[in-house]
Amino acid sequence: MLKVVGIYGSPRKGGNTDLLLDSALKGCEERGNEVKRVYVRDLHIGGCAGCDGCAKNGVCIIKDDMQDIYTLIDDTDVIILSSPIFFYGVTSQLKALIDRSQAMWWRTRARKGSKKEEKNTAKGRGYLIAVGATKGKNLFECAKLTARYFFDALGMSFEGGCFFPGIESIGAIKKHPESLQQAYDLCRK
Repeated sequence: MLKVVGIYGSPRKGGNTDLLLDSALKGCEERGNEVKRVYVRDLHIGGCAGCDGCAKNGVCIIKDDMQDIYTLIDDTDVIILSSPIFFYGVTSQLKALIDRSQAMWWRTRARKGSKKEEKNTAKGRGYLIAVGATKGKNLFECAKLTARYFFDALGMSFEGGCFFPGIESIGAIKKHPESLQQAYDLCRK
């Protein structure tokens, strides 16, 4: 049994990325995995202060809802992020959580030592589900890079995900059952 955390990055409740992540997590649960859900829109997470207070021991000095997230993601096997694309990146709510993971990077670095060793000992897997209204060829590139380095900071490997261009209005993903199936299948494999 794997421990799976789904991180809902949309500020909009019940939007397209929520529906897609719900579908993916359903696939995880049906395989008997333990699933926890994090709705970033409901949390109070301040931005990283860039103070390097976490550099000494991997503990962020800012006391807010991120403290619970550190505990949760430190003990998980799989993380699935979901986000609509805002200006070719993830939402500001999700980006705050990602930026505050600098403390986890310091902690991972202290545990693993050299960069070569870090790349060969991923402790889990990470995925990204993203939806964008436009169809630009580079629509998801910034979000993918952000996800890749977030997972790297956690000592996890980035395994890709599901990316859906041309989906704009609330609930429009329901008109694309193959997309919901693709998200479901992401965790079934």
